[in-house]
Amino acid sequence: MGENLLAIDCGTQSVRALLFNLSGDLLVKAKVPIEPYTSSHPGWAEQDPEVFWNALCEACQQVFKDKKCDKSSIAAVALTTQRSTVVNMDPEGKPLRPAIVWLDQRRADKFPHVGGLWGTAFDIGGARGTVEYLQAECEANWLNQHQPELWKKTHKFTFLSGYLTRQLIGEFRDSVGCQVGYMPFDYKKQAWAAKSHWYWQALAIQSEKLVELVPAGSKLGEITPEASEATGIPAGLPLIAAAADKACEVLGSGSLEPNVACLSYGTTATINTTHKKYLEIIPLIPPYPAAIPHLYNLELQIYRGYWMVSWFKTEFGLRELGIAEKKGMEPEALFDDLVRSVPPGSQGLVLQPYWSPGLRHPGPEARGAIIGFSDVHTRAHLYRAILEGLAYALLEGKECTEKRSGVKIDQIRIAGGGSQSGAAMQLTADVFGLPVSRPHLYEASGLGAAINAAVGAGLHPDYSTAMHAMTRLGETFLPDMATHAIYQDLYHEVYLKMYARLQPFYKAMQHITLPKQEDKQQIL
Repeated sequence: MGENLLAIDCGTQSVRALLFNLSGDLLVKAKVPIEPYTSSHPGWAEQDPEVFWNALCEACQQVFKDKKCDKSSIAAVALTTQRSTVVNMDPEGKPLRPAIVWLDQRRADKFPHVGGLWGTAFDIGGARGTVEYLQAECEANWLNQHQPELWKKTHKFTFLSGYLTRQLIGEFRDSVGCQVGYMPFDYKKQAWAAKSHWYWQALAIQSEKLVELVPAGSKLGEITPEASEATGIPAGLPLIAAAADKACEVLGSGSLEPNVACLSYGTTATINTTHKKYLEIIPLIPPYPAAIPHLYNLELQIYRGYWMVSWFKTEFGLRELGIAEKKGMEPEALFDDLVRSVPPGSQGLVLQPYWSPGLRHPGPEARGAIIGFSDVHTRAHLYRAILEGLAYALLEGKECTEKRSGVKIDQIRIAGGGSQSGAAMQLTADVFGLPVSRPHLYEASGLGAAINAAVGAGLHPDYSTAMHAMTRLGETFLPDMATHAIYQDLYHEVYLKMYARLQPFYKAMQHITLPKQEDKQQIL
């Protein structure tokens, strides 16, 4: 039996195939960029599911072309994907429409009223607004409202992970660890909700449209001959259930104790801690399944978090991108120089990063803000303020998590694309006042999936052993406490007060600029 593990990581910007050994070393890597989405209407984000499948096939084929890859050495395969992207499939597993990508902003405006005892409880507890936010965000509710005939034809409605799993093993199955989104999933029990649950009133999803769930670390099925021909993966290899990319990232960074937080500096910035107990930081917003069964990831997210960094580079960073291309170097070093050219606090420029509605600020009027401009400010100040604003938002998430869980966070891991910036790492250490560390590998989510595969295939006897063997810390950044004091003052005296002070203006903007209802219907 082989002792290597093939992890497939289908992210927002690319699909990566990664070959690991049992020590957590990355032996071979292939990366295939993808167009994350197309948009036929303002705010929509869709993609042909076959784009993801074709990129997966190409990435695997590239790995097998590498001379360092011996197919016979592979013991198991695991898949991790972006979260909350949904696919409608027919009985043969073929997509019926483009996938609705997690970045999509469409909202249903007609959905069932949750009544009975549940409705009364929500009204008494002041939770009706949260319930209606979740109903509006549910893709199935939108499909039922606007594409009812297609919804009736839908045989299975699943996340991208379930679609790709069907392509690989020929069965309608998915991992419990991938269930993050607007589905009738009981996050406490980590299974489909019982028929008495309020989800079935709130969401227009029928139980027969759901796929079979398998716990993380268990066998989903075997690679079919058809999938083998398309990907190059040997037929018959077991596909082991992993988890969604954020959960795998937490596992791959070694963040499985509640005092250790994993910050993800990806398209969405998040702070995650792992707990044995089910806790809701925000009422009705559950913790997500961890990559290890029966554990929970308490998460707070900044929607479109590090997307803002990409936005800055596209809109204001052409000089650095051009120089880097000419010199054949990574542009990150040049952007780090921009950060270091500005003093901590960006000379009073403060950013609040809620660019669109989210779970903390669900109102449709939610917006972001940058305040404090003066004639000293340059694009370098703007770039540093973006990084500082994201760090403030995650620090607020840390404090909310500590208050709810009763556990003090004293260690920070950072994964995701932003972890490659030394300036961002140091800035985060200074804002939090804690040491922050990178995992030893940038591909933390892929490594987490490989750990699931290693345990599922019996190559490591348990997760404790697998984590000890396969994860370790990379570079650690220590905080400058004088700088931390500056950040503490700005955080408490300015940042924490911004949203409440500005929200009335956001509501006025929403009222003045909101399209008329008939215009909205034409868009839809």
